Amino acid sequence: MHEYDSFNEDVICALAGAVGEDGVAMVEPMSAHTTFKIGGPADVMVMPRCVEAAAKALDICAIAGVPVTVVGNGSDLLVGDRGIRGVVLLMRENISQVRVEGTRVVAQAGALLRDVAIAAADAGLTGMEPLWGIPASVGGACFMNAGAYDGTTGDVLESVVVYVPGETLPDGSRAKGTVRTLGHDELGLGYRKSRVASDGLVVLEATFVLAPGNVAQIRAAMDDYQRRREEKQPLDMPSAGSTFKRPDGYFAGKLIMDAGMRGASVGGAQVSTKHCGFVVNTGGATAADVRALIERVQGEVRDQFGVELEPEVRMVGEF
Repeated sequence: MHEYDSFNEDVICALAGAVGEDGVAMVEPMSAHTTFKIGGPADVMVMPRCVEAAAKALDICAIAGVPVTVVGNGSDLLVGDRGIRGVVLLMRENISQVRVEGTRVVAQAGALLRDVAIAAADAGLTGMEPLWGIPASVGGACFMNAGAYDGTTGDVLESVVVYVPGETLPDGSRAKGTVRTLGHDELGLGYRKSRVASDGLVVLEATFVLAPGNVAQIRAAMDDYQRRREEKQPLDMPSAGSTFKRPDGYFAGKLIMDAGMRGASVGGAQVSTKHCGFVVNTGGATAADVRALIERVQGEVRDQFGVELEPEVRMVGEF
């Protein structure tokens, strides 16, 4: 089908057997699965309904040498206009159960942080409030240690169930992987980084440990964080959240504003006039537009202030 010869009908049939025929979609537009509303087609999208099926699908692709891109809510992704080769493993509504166990909330990878925070609030548990407005799935939040308002996923994350890829074989394929539980101290959590990302792990489920709290106070805090987001961020326009990581000693948005880039645009991509740390899709933006604007912003900030802005948005697929 493409450069990997082993992606054939047998692989498709095996994937359908693992996740069900209605859990496999061909030539699926990624613009429907990213908050930027941008992205060409995935060759194949696989949508497992349980962690066991997800692990089995990953094994099938590993053995066949088929590349896999894991996507949750797509809130930190810029997918290339030519799409993604191989399999996209979607972990969203199809695998998003949340349950409360005492002072812990256990969530499958596709649940949104918002789902976890609401379940916690309903149970009178505090700790998730700063994170509740982040539009990330649990898997994505663990991957990048998502955070906001001085709170991070790692602050409340107790453990993660992950798929660990098998070893690479001489022909370039991989052996079957293993499913393991990693505790907080095994996850290498830091600012927008984790062992999940650095070691190529796939989050299947996560456990958050919280504390008993007052329901009214929890909900008031959630409302306050939401109000602050709505006041300062362009939530009414498609984006991937903060476009750049925070450089040491600076704020990316202020650097971009001071560089005179507020409202700067390339095609349908624009530096938000509400918050310069966001690049937004004003309508019809392509991935090429966004990437070109990101590079233009980086160049201006570098030239004027000598600061290198590192994208927080992950660019995947073919541009």
